[in-house]
Amino acid sequence: MAISFAGAFAGHDKALEFRSARAAILANNIANADTPNYKARDISFDAALGEAMKRLQLQGTNGRHFAHGAESEASGDLLYRNPEQPSLDGNTVDMQREQAEYAQNSMQFDTSFMFLDRKISGMRKALTGN
Repeated sequence: MAISFAGAFAGHDKALEFRSARAAILANNIANADTPNYKARDISFDAALGEAMKRLQLQGTNGRHFAHGAESEASGDLLYRNPEQPSLDGNTVDMQREQAEYAQNSMQFDTSFMFLDRKISGMRKALTGN
Protein backbone atom coordinates (compact mmCIF):
# COMPACT_ATOMS: atom_id res chain seq x y z
CA MET A 1 0.00 0.00 0.00
CA ALA A 2 1.51 3.32 -1.10
CA ILE A 3 1.49 6.38 1.11
CA SER A 4 -0.05 9.48 -0.41
CA PHE A 5 1.82 12.38 1.15
CA ALA A 6 -0.67 14.88 -0.27
CA GLY A 7 -3.46 13.23 1.71
CA ALA A 8 -1.32 12.36 4.71
CA PHE A 9 -0.30 15.94 5.43
CA ALA A 10 -3.96 17.05 5.55
CA GLY A 11 -3.24 20.42 3.96
CA HIS A 12 -0.73 21.56 6.57
CA ASP A 13 1.99 21.70 3.93
CA LYS A 14 -0.12 24.12 1.87
CA ALA A 15 -0.88 26.16 4.99
CA LEU A 16 2.87 26.51 5.60
CA GLU A 17 3.39 27.72 2.02
CA PHE A 18 0.61 30.30 2.46
CA ARG A 19 1.93 31.47 5.83
CA SER A 20 5.46 31.83 4.41
CA ALA A 21 4.19 33.91 1.50
CA ARG A 22 2.13 36.10 3.83
CA ALA A 23 5.11 36.59 6.17
CA ALA A 24 7.17 37.87 3.23
CA ILE A 25 4.43 40.32 2.24
CA LEU A 26 3.98 41.61 5.80
CA ALA A 27 7.75 41.96 6.24
CA ASN A 28 7.85 43.95 3.00
CA ASN A 29 5.15 46.25 4.36
CA ILE A 30 7.12 46.79 7.58
CA ALA A 31 10.34 47.44 5.64
CA ASN A 32 8.59 50.09 3.54
CA ALA A 33 6.87 51.88 6.42
CA ASP A 34 8.78 55.10 5.65
CA THR A 35 8.61 54.92 1.85
CA PRO A 36 6.48 57.72 0.40
CA ASN A 37 3.40 56.57 -1.57
CA TYR A 38 3.94 52.91 -0.61
CA LYS A 39 0.66 51.02 -0.41
CA ALA A 40 0.43 48.23 2.17
CA ARG A 41 -0.47 44.85 0.67
CA ASP A 42 -1.76 41.58 2.06
CA ILE A 43 -3.26 38.29 0.98
CA SER A 44 -6.34 36.71 2.42
CA PHE A 45 -6.58 33.09 3.55
CA ASP A 46 -10.26 33.12 2.59
CA ALA A 47 -9.37 34.29 -0.91
CA ALA A 48 -6.69 31.62 -1.27
CA LEU A 49 -9.14 28.99 -0.04
CA GLY A 50 -11.73 30.27 -2.53
CA GLU A 51 -9.21 29.88 -5.36
CA ALA A 52 -8.49 26.31 -4.27
CA MET A 53 -12.21 25.54 -4.07
CA LYS A 54 -12.69 26.77 -7.64
CA ARG A 55 -10.31 24.06 -8.81
CA LEU A 56 -12.33 21.31 -7.15
CA GLN A 57 -14.35 19.19 -9.51
CA LEU A 58 -17.57 18.07 -7.88
CA GLN A 59 -19.31 15.07 -9.31
CA GLY A 60 -23.03 14.54 -8.98
CA THR A 61 -24.33 11.00 -8.97
CA ASN A 62 -27.95 12.03 -9.31
CA GLY A 63 -29.62 14.52 -11.65
CA ARG A 64 -31.21 16.27 -8.68
CA HIS A 65 -27.87 17.17 -7.06
CA PHE A 66 -26.95 20.82 -6.89
CA ALA A 67 -24.59 22.12 -9.52
CA HIS A 68 -21.32 23.59 -8.35
CA GLY A 69 -22.26 27.25 -8.72
CA ALA A 70 -21.24 28.63 -5.33
CA GLU A 71 -17.81 29.77 -6.39
CA SER A 72 -16.04 32.49 -4.51
CA GLU A 73 -15.36 35.68 -6.40
CA ALA A 74 -12.31 36.50 -4.29
CA SER A 75 -8.92 35.95 -5.81
CA GLY A 76 -5.68 34.83 -4.21
CA ASP A 77 -3.91 37.90 -5.57
CA LEU A 78 -2.34 40.58 -3.47
CA LEU A 79 -4.82 43.06 -2.10
CA TYR A 80 -4.26 46.64 -1.03
CA ARG A 81 -4.97 47.26 2.62
CA ASN A 82 -7.37 50.11 3.42
CA PRO A 83 -5.63 52.51 5.81
CA GLU A 84 -7.31 53.54 9.03
CA GLN A 85 -5.32 56.76 9.06
CA PRO A 86 -3.32 57.45 5.87
CA SER A 87 -0.20 59.55 6.22
CA LEU A 88 0.44 62.82 4.42
CA ASP A 89 3.10 61.26 2.18
CA GLY A 90 0.64 58.67 0.81
CA ASN A 91 2.06 55.70 2.73
CA THR A 92 -0.67 53.36 4.00
CA VAL A 93 1.45 51.18 6.33
CA ASP A 94 0.22 51.14 9.92
CA MET A 95 3.16 49.74 11.88
CA GLN A 96 1.10 48.54 14.84
CA ARG A 97 -1.32 46.67 12.60
CA GLU A 98 1.47 45.19 10.47
CA GLN A 99 3.37 43.99 13.54
CA ALA A 100 0.20 42.47 15.03
CA GLU A 101 -0.63 40.73 11.73
CA TYR A 102 2.95 39.46 11.47
CA ALA A 103 2.86 38.09 15.03
CA GLN A 104 -0.48 36.38 14.42
CA ASN A 105 0.76 34.91 11.13
CA SER A 106 3.89 33.67 12.91
CA MET A 107 1.83 31.87 15.55
CA GLN A 108 -0.34 30.28 12.87
CA PHE A 109 2.80 29.19 10.98
CA ASP A 110 4.19 27.61 14.16
CA THR A 111 0.89 25.81 14.76
CA SER A 112 0.77 24.39 11.22
CA PHE A 113 4.42 23.40 11.48
CA MET A 114 3.75 21.60 14.77
CA PHE A 115 0.82 19.66 13.23
CA LEU A 116 2.93 18.76 10.20
CA ASP A 117 5.82 17.67 12.40
CA ARG A 118 3.50 15.42 14.40
CA LYS A 119 2.08 13.90 11.19
CA ILE A 120 5.59 13.11 9.96
CA SER A 121 6.60 11.76 13.36
CA GLY A 122 3.55 9.49 13.39
CA MET A 123 4.30 8.20 9.89
CA ARG A 124 7.94 7.59 10.87
CA LYS A 125 6.81 5.59 13.91
CA ALA A 126 4.42 3.58 11.77
CA LEU A 127 7.12 2.79 9.22
CA THR A 128 9.83 1.85 11.72
CA GLY A 129 7.51 0.05 14.13
CA ASN A 130 8.57 2.06 17.20
